[in-house]
Amino acid sequence: MDPKFWHERWRTHQIGFHQAKINTHLQRFWPELKVPQGSSVLVPLCGKSLDLLWLSSQGVEVLGSEISAVATAAFFAENHLRPTVTRHDRYERWEAAGVTILCGDFFDLHKADLRGCSALYDRASLVALPAAMRTAYADHLSKILPTVSDALLISMEYPQSQMQGPPFSVSREEVHNLYQHRFRIRELDSIDLLADQQQFHKRGVTRLVERVYHLQSLV
Repeated sequence: MDPKFWHERWRTHQIGFHQAKINTHLQRFWPELKVPQGSSVLVPLCGKSLDLLWLSSQGVEVLGSEISAVATAAFFAENHLRPTVTRHDRYERWEAAGVTILCGDFFDLHKADLRGCSALYDRASLVALPAAMRTAYADHLSKILPTVSDALLISMEYPQSQMQGPPFSVSREEVHNLYQHRFRIRELDSIDLLADQQQFHKRGVTRLVERVYHLQSLV
């Protein structure tokens, strides 16, 4: 998506993708990754997610990437945190309470920015991108993530012709095509969401499945 799209969504508070609670899949399946205490986890396109605070409570450093300064400021303000903000060439670095958000374009991140990361958490990043950008996103992750990094990925599937994203439909086959060169892919759960997501039903969607994956480093 054009960065202007996300800036406008945050400016006008069109953020239906934001969850007001900690993600239940994260709480249930995070232990599967066995992330070492003290290492860091990357959360791309993190918005103002409460998942950042939950991850921090698990004894890991949290490194979010977010393009919107509105979202970044909201995360710290709404959680009553006073961040230290430093300016860099490619982003602003906001830090407080074990959470760092690099406010800037995800595609501008370099490998050095992720030094120390041993995990990735993706709840709303891959599904936020149209098909043409998902390959670029996965390729960029492969370039910047340290070699030994596992991931918890949450995606959704629905007939793409029935609704214009975001969120976009990402099939099981596409997940494998994007990541099988780097990870061993294990599906942890699949959930039929349509009955609980009336906004999708009203938009004409007839099938909606959420899938949770553990991407295990091949190294």
